[in-house]
Amino acid sequence: MLPPESQEQVQRDIPHNFTVNVMDGAFFGLGLGFASSVTVIPLFLNSLTTSTLLIGVLASMHGIGWQLPQLFTSGYVMRQRRYKRMVMLGTLHERWPFFALMILALLTTTLGPNVVVMFTVLFLATHAFSGGIAATAWQSMITKIIPAKRRGIFFGMQSSMANLLAAGGAFVAGVLIEQLPYPVNFAVCFFAAGVAMFISYFFLWRTREPAHENPPAHVNQRPGWKEMKAILQRDVNFRWFLLARIISQFAWVGIAFFTIYAVRQFNVDPKTAGVLTSILMLSQTIAAPILGFLGDRFGHRLMYGVGALLISASLLCILSATSIGWFYLVFALAGFSQSAAWAVSMTFTLEFGEMHDKPLYIGMTNTLIAPAGLIAPILGGWMVDTVGFQPTFIMTVICGLLTAAMLFFVVADPHPRHHKEPKPAIQPSLEDSGAW
Repeated sequence: MLPPESQEQVQRDIPHNFTVNVMDGAFFGLGLGFASSVTVIPLFLNSLTTSTLLIGVLASMHGIGWQLPQLFTSGYVMRQRRYKRMVMLGTLHERWPFFALMILALLTTTLGPNVVVMFTVLFLATHAFSGGIAATAWQSMITKIIPAKRRGIFFGMQSSMANLLAAGGAFVAGVLIEQLPYPVNFAVCFFAAGVAMFISYFFLWRTREPAHENPPAHVNQRPGWKEMKAILQRDVNFRWFLLARIISQFAWVGIAFFTIYAVRQFNVDPKTAGVLTSILMLSQTIAAPILGFLGDRFGHRLMYGVGALLISASLLCILSATSIGWFYLVFALAGFSQSAAWAVSMTFTLEFGEMHDKPLYIGMTNTLIAPAGLIAPILGGWMVDTVGFQPTFIMTVICGLLTAAMLFFVVADPHPRHHKEPKPAIQPSLEDSGAW
């Protein structure tokens, strides 16, 4: 927990920390837009290799790299009195690879396609897994410096700004790729991504984090299966939450096939596909702060359940679609649901556990669902190829409804706080302030 003077510092620095960390997310999103895993990276690889499998794996690497390492760093994070140093060191290696990709792109004709592909995989893997290594410490830091009753709107605003700037970056990147000669076009995109990433790094460095008390003596340097098993045995609610998160991976995977379905069933042209993508990103930008605000008021568990219902609704709409007009609603609903899948689920995850074991809860939540996050798109693609789109979408609808039912009726709020409490005479309590 935080000593009294640190509690006061946290309260005093809330506006500053809120602002600099939202700006960190905004410019990070801009960087990801210039080096989009949906457009720029696939187009760059497509100029070097015909392997669609490799392109598909690299497109999903960021998510896997974010989730997988978190449990393995949780023991070290649990022993820290400040998290910022670990965050800054880890995320540094998340950012420089874009400058390496810029140099690599310029050397494409000299090195040859095979060598460039090999180093592209290496640099993208460094970016992805470095983010995962820093992720547990970053989430723990945010938990300490942003009060619980403002975390929803914080993650919502950060996600909204990131999506907005990512959309702008992706648009500019498309123009650059079309207007500039190859491979300078990709080099310029990667350079712009790197610059945006280090502007983001500057804002993150501006975070003010006080020290908290030393962790209990029993906290191990490297928690093993014994500690994780103990948590899973005693925290039944957390077990149900993990199960809901695992099932949700199969609910949201349907979004990956929306554009392909529209093209094959309704002959959607590239321009219309671009408009639909813009609707998806715009709805995410609008939805994130709304769901975050409502989560702060009524509970993030409920908003996460609403997100699961929205993805099911979008899937039901696509199953009922008789014209391309339906897809505008489909993509809008999907955008709202994706905001819940990212910002709301992260906010709700931070409510589990106490001060000393919260990093372990964060690590378990993300790492234990990583296999499902990897299997879900493979299973979805296999089902589309073997049984078709409609059975695949029906499967994802069922998973979405099951996720919503579990969140509404089985999972409970770990630390109920959405009720009126007597106002403290002098200093807010640790729970109300969100401090540790």
